[in-house]
Amino acid sequence: MDDTEYGAFVDFDKMETGGTQQQNPKVLNCTDFQELKQMSRQGYWAKSHSLRAKVYQKLIKDIPCRTVTPDASVYRDIVGKIVGKRNASTLPLPEFVDDRQVPTFCLNAEGIGAVRKITLCISNQFPDISFCPILPSLVALLLHYSQDEAECFENVSRILACNDPNRRLVDQTFLAFESSCMTFGDLAGKYCQGPHKLMVAVSEDVLEVYSDWQRWLFGELPFTYIIRVFDVFLVEGYKVLFRVALALLKFFHKVRGGQPMESSNVKRDIQDFVRDIGKAVSPEKLLEKAFAIRLFSRKEIQLLQMANEKALKQKGITVKQNRVQSPVRQNVHLAVHAENFKSDIVCVKEMRDIWSWIPERFALCQPLLLYTNQEHGNSLSRFYLHCEGHEPTLLLIKTTNQEVCGAFLSTDWNARKKSGNKLSFFGTGECFVFRLQPEVERYEWVIIKHPELGRVSSAAVDKETISSLETADGTDPSDRLSPFLATRHFNLPSKTASMFMAGSTDCIIIGGGDGQALYLDSDLNYGRTSHCNTFNNQPLCSETFQIATIEVWGFKDHLNNDDRPSTLP
Repeated sequence: MDDTEYGAFVDFDKMETGGTQQQNPKVLNCTDFQELKQMSRQGYWAKSHSLRAKVYQKLIKDIPCRTVTPDASVYRDIVGKIVGKRNASTLPLPEFVDDRQVPTFCLNAEGIGAVRKITLCISNQFPDISFCPILPSLVALLLHYSQDEAECFENVSRILACNDPNRRLVDQTFLAFESSCMTFGDLAGKYCQGPHKLMVAVSEDVLEVYSDWQRWLFGELPFTYIIRVFDVFLVEGYKVLFRVALALLKFFHKVRGGQPMESSNVKRDIQDFVRDIGKAVSPEKLLEKAFAIRLFSRKEIQLLQMANEKALKQKGITVKQNRVQSPVRQNVHLAVHAENFKSDIVCVKEMRDIWSWIPERFALCQPLLLYTNQEHGNSLSRFYLHCEGHEPTLLLIKTTNQEVCGAFLSTDWNARKKSGNKLSFFGTGECFVFRLQPEVERYEWVIIKHPELGRVSSAAVDKETISSLETADGTDPSDRLSPFLATRHFNLPSKTASMFMAGSTDCIIIGGGDGQALYLDSDLNYGRTSHCNTFNNQPLCSETFQIATIEVWGFKDHLNNDDRPSTLP
């Protein structure tokens, strides 16, 4: 094996090469994406240092980039001016990266210094980068497979300069980074419900825990693991990172879930687990778990990312502040302030638990009481009067038997008027129903746990770009509050899988198909609950019940329908 061509910066004593180079490196001539994807997932080039280096050169060369992208010759021109005679190992890094922990992986002393030199030169050539914590890790990874510093600089530059709107690679602003953390939180809540429930139970700040998800990958994960992840990332893009981080969360829960944990140490516990993951799982098993997670399409994740970015902009959170804790990474629980919150149905802790279930872009907001029968009376017309113009909303019910249940409803009740007097369903797959007393249980859209029931309509989705996707009322989907699980992206086997919410002058219905998750009468005095196909739920309380208290909560400081500007930026 000839590694000398691409090994100038590598300490091979620290590196597990895993074998010798394949005699038929057909990957270098492969043009079929599906075949390339399978080879990357199966580690086709993982056993040869030099073959992996050549594959990286090929994959990065194929990245569509901005017209003017710095190349190797630019690096040779600027490195002397920027570095000068300073010791490379002590060079200060740009402010937009974390200087406290620069991974060295399997680099030798020369390579460790080169990481700082290259990172500084990239900072010089990319003045629009304002926040990119993983940049030194990206440089360090690629330096293992570069002939010289200039080649590494060019490869990293091409990744940063990618201009394919459908191919997200690296977050380069605080806004993009924070929205990615929020998106990871959304995905964890949907696809890792056991681990997420543990995080909510043991962590004082679940959002703060999830804000470390990129650090798990690019800071704590051992080299033999992250490089396998990077193989697939270069082929498939950003969604791979979400998958692997979710898999890490699942394995952490499996290994550590039964052990006592202190809330102040959860972040450190996860970091320690990821750092020592070799004791629990192999790189192959990690990837296997990652790709067993049934995520929705890349388009759906892009729409969710856009919605989270929009929510951050609306809150004025676009740049990192010089504070111990970043402004958006405030405790999701802190959105429910004990001194300002008063409900006749739930306590602060219960409301905080509910807050951990909702999409993270709304977890930035304070709960706002819109309607309560204790103040506004038992009337469906009064219910609509106080709730219309707000989306999403949270419905809470306490029965005369002291049972507590409810629903998170994604869409403005105004939407019921589009069908005239006819009772018809509306809403999106972000709706869910739950019970709190006598036991806690949440039931999400059935498609989330059983995606095989809703095949993604690629013909409908792939022909559209994010900018041209429109909702039924002609608005940009990123302006809608629930683009992530819009039912129009799915060929559903029956309409009962998308019966989210319906209302008329006679009743309110939530969930449908072979039953209703919640049915409330026109006087809001009596209701019933049963299994339904939309949420695949058990009855939320006694199957027929009398309402003692009903409350509807909105989300303070979020743009509601009645105060949304006609043109959003």
